Amino acid sequence: MKTTTRSFRATALALAVLGTLAAGQASASGFQLREQSVKNLGKSNAGSIVGKDASNVSLNPAAMTNLDKVTIQSDLTVIDLSASFSGGGSILGSPAPSAALTGGNGGDPGDPTLVPNMAVVFPMHGALEGMTLGASIGAPFGLKTEYEPGWVGRYRALTSDVKVVDLTLSAAFKATDGVSFGAGLVYERADVTLSKAIDFGTAICASGNPANCFNPQYPFKPQQLDGGFEVSGSDTAVGYLVGMQVAPNDKLAIGFSYRSEIKHDLAGNLDFQNVPALLGADPRFQDGPGGAKMVTPSVTTLSISYGITDQLRVLGDYQGTGWSSLQDVTIRRSNGTVVGSEDFSWEDTDFFSVGMEYDLSDAFTLRGGIGWDESPTNDVTRTPRLPDNDRMLYSVGMSWAFSDNLTVDAAYQRIEIDDPTIDLGVHVPSDLSTLHGTFGGYANLFGVSMQYRF
Repeated sequence: MKTTTRSFRATALALAVLGTLAAGQASASGFQLREQSVKNLGKSNAGSIVGKDASNVSLNPAAMTNLDKVTIQSDLTVIDLSASFSGGGSILGSPAPSAALTGGNGGDPGDPTLVPNMAVVFPMHGALEGMTLGASIGAPFGLKTEYEPGWVGRYRALTSDVKVVDLTLSAAFKATDGVSFGAGLVYERADVTLSKAIDFGTAICASGNPANCFNPQYPFKPQQLDGGFEVSGSDTAVGYLVGMQVAPNDKLAIGFSYRSEIKHDLAGNLDFQNVPALLGADPRFQDGPGGAKMVTPSVTTLSISYGITDQLRVLGDYQGTGWSSLQDVTIRRSNGTVVGSEDFSWEDTDFFSVGMEYDLSDAFTLRGGIGWDESPTNDVTRTPRLPDNDRMLYSVGMSWAFSDNLTVDAAYQRIEIDDPTIDLGVHVPSDLSTLHGTFGGYANLFGVSMQYRF
């Protein structure tokens, strides 16, 4: 029994790592987070990699040359997702009769989550004039969602907690007054925890004659012998970042950056709970080590900023995320045995945004933006671990320069998500129930940051 749990847990690991990352708390589509900069948050990321912002350490190292003083920046963003599920499912089906799943709608799976980022930039002088160095710590991907224990989709997902943290070290070189290049090394840590319920009652009765599941005299009944599992895994890996910026005059700036895929081999533990004594010796449900591969996708960004007047700037952004790297996840035990495979069939996505900034004075700047973010998921393989869909972003923000050294930023963003549908069937032996329904949800993001120059 514990071995099966182990396999379930390994599958959970794959889901947790690749699937759950993409649900709920992620503010961008998939499980991407774009909250490296509160200033960018206030303009829906329009012109995200050509500003005077220390976050460019991890977004576009070439744009670090826009800063002429040592700059320390701290950004804090709270992501508050509200979501709800409406639907249901059934146990088994032909050749046995089906029975409706019991349970509620799972409640609101998202809680307010704080996403911190910090960066520091060092312009060089003397013999190294024209070079800029930088370092940052931040979360480019991540998610945490938690459904109520007895919800109708408990056999697909309960808790999903994914944390991806990057340490980025970057360098930039100003080739001419208007052209700069940069590159960075990304050291990434991924930690994943996932849980779900297991319907051992159905698993036992279906292992013989499925009709036993609905025989009043049979001792093992669907949804009356629930257990569970939790899977956790972690890994560190290395990627890279390159970028350039062209600013032919004071009005126009164009930036380009590319962040590589980063491949993780997650090593984790499988932990089954409440395994019935009848299955206690079953090697499928034994606790133990398991693993899965996870890929954080490549990200390509193109930004533009144009000054209509000395006070007013129009901004634009395009971002392509290589989510097609997540086609499926295969879970293996430590001995190499395949436990299962989860189909994602994700596609590459596009993101577009436009925005404006207006300087009210030397001390105050107002900004706003609107964006459209495409989802990598689809109606065939979408699960409650990643109930993602296309979304619109609406943002406002402001900067207050207290002095030549200190600036404080604040921003608010509203995300409206198209209602994603779930349509999952039975896949013996791992999934013995169906789940059908619709999620509805939105997110509110609140951010503050401080930038100090000296």
